[in-house]
Amino acid sequence: MIRHIALFKWNDDVTPAHVAATATALSGLPEVIDAIVDYRHGADTGINQGNFDYAVTADFADEAGYLAYRDHPAHQAVISGFIKDHVAQRAAVQLRLEA
Repeated sequence: MIRHIALFKWNDDVTPAHVAATATALSGLPEVIDAIVDYRHGADTGINQGNFDYAVTADFADEAGYLAYRDHPAHQAVISGFIKDHVAQRAAVQLRLEA
């Protein structure tokens, strides 16, 4: 299994309404991308200072599933419409989960 983790620090001008719209857009991805096994996302709780603002985790059966998600038009639309021009920093990792 492959787990994809993406972290975002929003630009200073990102509003709570934009974050809510991003969450709505992200929530729709499992309905249109069959390769997603599990999908979770949300804002940082604010417990620790210096964290990223928002996180996405997505699980896939294999690397091919992750690549299908990465390149899927619906995913690319969320990136271009809600993330690309709205983040100051992004970090991501894909890790293999052992059964």
